[in-house]
Amino acid sequence: MSTLSLCTAALALGLLCLPALAADSRPAVPRKPLATKGKLLFSDDFSKPSLEQPWHRVVATFGLENGALKGTQTRVKDETAADGKIIKAHAAVHGLEIPTRDSIVECRIRFEGATMIDVEFDDRKYTGAHYGHLCRAQVRPNGVTIIDEKEGSMRNDIYTMRKDPARKAEADKLVKGRQITYPLKVEAGIWHDLIVETVGDAMRVVLDGKPVAFLKSPGIAHPTKSKIELGVAGQHGFFDDIRVYEALPKQP
Repeated sequence: MSTLSLCTAALALGLLCLPALAADSRPAVPRKPLATKGKLLFSDDFSKPSLEQPWHRVVATFGLENGALKGTQTRVKDETAADGKIIKAHAAVHGLEIPTRDSIVECRIRFEGATMIDVEFDDRKYTGAHYGHLCRAQVRPNGVTIIDEKEGSMRNDIYTMRKDPARKAEADKLVKGRQITYPLKVEAGIWHDLIVETVGDAMRVVLDGKPVAFLKSPGIAHPTKSKIELGVAGQHGFFDDIRVYEALPKQP
C-alpha cells in the first residue's frame, strides 16, 4: 500500500498519520482524546512563594523561579560515597502523592538547556519492578518517548539482566514493544503545552495541541498508580500550570 493510501486509511479511523509511518513500525497516533476530563485531582500554578504538600523531593534539585517549577540535574555522573556505595547519576525528580488509575495530566514545559523533561507514574508498593516504576512520557528536543517500565526495562528480571553485558541482547528482546519514540523537533526557550493521557493500557501524548506519541502496553494498565513524578535531565527545565484530572471513558 502506498504512503498516501496508508494516510487515507489512518485518517478514516481518526488517527494522525505521521510522515515516518510507512518507513517503520510506529503506529499512527489517535487524533482524538482517549478519554474525557473528570474530577480535577490537583492543580498548581506555582504562584506561591514556596512549594507545599503534596509536593516532595525525590532526587534534588527542584525549586521555584519566576512563578514556575525549575528542575536542574545535579547528579550528572556516578560518584562514590564515603561508605563506598556508588551514587548513580540521575535526573532531577519531584513527586506528587496523587493516586490514579486513569488520568489526564496537563502542564506547560520549557527547555533551557535540559536534555529531557518527563511525566512519570510509579507505585512504590509494587515490588515487581525496580523502585515501583510503571510508565512515563519523555519529551526531548528531538522527540517524544513513551515507556512501559513495569513490563519493560524496570521489571526486576530485565533490570537485573541489563546489568550483565553478556545478557544485554536477551534483555533487549524482552523489552521489544515496551517503548516507542516519535521524532519531533521541540524548540527550546519557549513554553510548550503538554498533555499526557493514561487510559487502560494506552498512553497518548499531545504537544502544543498536536497528538505526537502513542503506546499500548500492559504495564501502563497498572491499577494503582500512587505517584506522579516530574523529571528533568540536564540544565535546566521548567514546569508550570500543572493540572491532574481523573480520566473518564469517552461517551459514544
